[in-house]
Amino acid sequence: MSTTPSASKSWVKPALIAVFVAGVAAAAYLSLNDKQSAPDVTFHGIHGEKITSNSLRGKVVMVNFWATSCTTCVAEMPDMVDTYNKYKGQGLEFVAVAMKYDPANYVLNFAETRQLPFKVALDVTGEAAKAYGDVALTPTTFVLDKQGKILKRYVGKPEFAELHKLLESAIAG
Repeated sequence: MSTTPSASKSWVKPALIAVFVAGVAAAAYLSLNDKQSAPDVTFHGIHGEKITSNSLRGKVVMVNFWATSCTTCVAEMPDMVDTYNKYKGQGLEFVAVAMKYDPANYVLNFAETRQLPFKVALDVTGEAAKAYGDVALTPTTFVLDKQGKILKRYVGKPEFAELHKLLESAIAG
């Protein structure tokens, strides 16, 4: 019984397709599981202090881009305060970064009247927002692990139960 050349090679095309699909799947898996490092930035606190990325290493960090003119930002701030107060004793650090269009006196007044317990910074030049991927929508919150890798980016108000689970996992890890 002789086989024709096309019959003996009929497996090649499906095999190549299978290899290609496996390669695409592997690349997608690796890209989704390869955490991106947070940018190396220096935040400028409302009281003149500098907050560097290096000074935050070793802690789980939330970086929240917000504005006093953003109603969602203002509405979520009590939940952000509660979240910070719940986890700060376990090593959580929090930096609330006011957008460049937010007047410094508005930010200072907001932070003082609401007694924000975490670091509040001004992004006067917009460099921090740009470094974090051109953040334009507020609120946008990043959760960073202890090595400074981005675990999650929330655009809009986070689902706080989910956020708390993520923080607990990151703090334990």
